[in-house]
Amino acid sequence: MCGRYNVIDSPCMRELFDTLGIKLYPDTRKNICPGGQGQFVVEREGQRQLLDGMWSALVQAKPDGSGYRPHPDFKTFNARSDRLGSSKLWRRLYASQRTIVPASGWHEWRGKQCFELKPSEGALALGGLYQLYVFGNEVVPAYTIVACPPHPGLAHIHDNSLPLILQPADFDAWLDPAWKHPEIFQSLMLPRLAVGLQVIPIDSPKTLVPMGQIEIVGSDR
Repeated sequence: MCGRYNVIDSPCMRELFDTLGIKLYPDTRKNICPGGQGQFVVEREGQRQLLDGMWSALVQAKPDGSGYRPHPDFKTFNARSDRLGSSKLWRRLYASQRTIVPASGWHEWRGKQCFELKPSEGALALGGLYQLYVFGNEVVPAYTIVACPPHPGLAHIHDNSLPLILQPADFDAWLDPAWKHPEIFQSLMLPRLAVGLQVIPIDSPKTLVPMGQIEIVGSDR
């Protein structure tokens, strides 16, 4: 998965939040980049919460004391699905700190052409992991999005990975921090599309202006 996605406050997004049982609705953010601020859903102490945090699993204080930044030595905005059980960092978070990242679409590049990939219907619930850093008296939430193997139907656009797309039937177990058997999620990590996608050439993730013909890639359900 490339390092861009967006969230648009829309009826589809609000329907997703209603399904998740979140009474708040997300902010519209058209160009969320690694290290930027996004929003994600967690379940803590029996309550689902919408947190605002940094898109990077490893966070540190800036040397000049002006705030916080992603760790400069590691790219942790994506967590490879095949390393969730073996990586020291991912294994710990995967056990009980799973999150859902709401998204309207994400972006990939083929050469200089940017494409937005968005569901034909509804909003995306992307599977991720999170942690809460404590710096002095300040709590800094941080998250990553799980990246699954590439899908053959999208190889002509991006042949590296596909974000983990969850369905409503997956939400309860995925968010439950008491669920200590993540091996049941292995079937979710297969390179398949849980939803149909529109592949839209756009001028930029900042404006989302369509630049050509829309391609439809059907789901594997």
